[in-house]
Amino acid sequence: MTFSRRNFLLKSALTGAFVSGAGSQMFAAKGIEQAKTPFNANFASHFGMFSQHAGGNVVDQLQFMHDEGFRALEDNGMKQRPVKEQELIAATMKKLGMQMGVFVAHTIYWNEPSLTSGDPGKLKQFLDEIRESVEVAKRVNAKWMTVVPGHVDLRMDMGYQTANVVDALRKASEILEPHGLIMVLEPLNFRDHPGLFLNKIGQAYAICKAVNSPSCKILFDLYHQQIMEGNMIPNIDLAWEEIAYFQIGDNPGRKEPTTGEINYKNIFQHIYTKGYKGILGMEHGNSKAGKEGERAVIDAYRSVDINS
Repeated sequence: MTFSRRNFLLKSALTGAFVSGAGSQMFAAKGIEQAKTPFNANFASHFGMFSQHAGGNVVDQLQFMHDEGFRALEDNGMKQRPVKEQELIAATMKKLGMQMGVFVAHTIYWNEPSLTSGDPGKLKQFLDEIRESVEVAKRVNAKWMTVVPGHVDLRMDMGYQTANVVDALRKASEILEPHGLIMVLEPLNFRDHPGLFLNKIGQAYAICKAVNSPSCKILFDLYHQQIMEGNMIPNIDLAWEEIAYFQIGDNPGRKEPTTGEINYKNIFQHIYTKGYKGILGMEHGNSKAGKEGERAVIDAYRSVDINS
């Protein structure tokens, strides 16, 4: 099954409305002492990835992730979850000693210009949603939030579009900086997301330099960039000072490492040696169905884990 980011966002938001009763009892009964050795790298799985083992309850899923050695979670759809569910997730993660990764901070315009156009109404919507995301980040103990500037404006020169995006991101940074929060700009590939403004790491690097804020950095999604430009390790090195977050997915297929052409073992070891100890988000599907497929994901991550 082809992995779709838009379907993934929707699934993340809807994956199992939580059932606090049975799940909480199971969580209490199991405790955390049964956990396997944690991964050396800080891999972040997402809700739904292990639902065949853990069921639909978010507490049970977090417990399973922890028991298998994961110490982080990312959830693109966190902002769409009810406040009580956000609080339950945050409390469970705190108890388990797990870290929150990215969530999507705003409405992404996949098919029409938004920040690129300089439209005042779109800019206001974006900044209002960034303010809302500050409150979500506080609630779930998140530091990073994903930002995608949206579709190109076919009636405007790229230079003007870039200036509009930089202006919007400077204004957003002013909102985020007092809270120590970071929006991470994610370049996306042209094959899965045709027509989007931001698609290469060098472009994101130039924008971050122009914004010049600790609250505006790069989300380096290795799947997207293998499609767009390859040359992964040199591009990581060139953009290093502006990268705040990594995401994972092998190519082709956008499934777990070892299923495609990317040498994840080498890449993970390279960024670890350079000093990156942050989250590596598992933003991909499973190559096989059922419990067998979920176990294959875990085994794949054990095989590419860093040597600390």
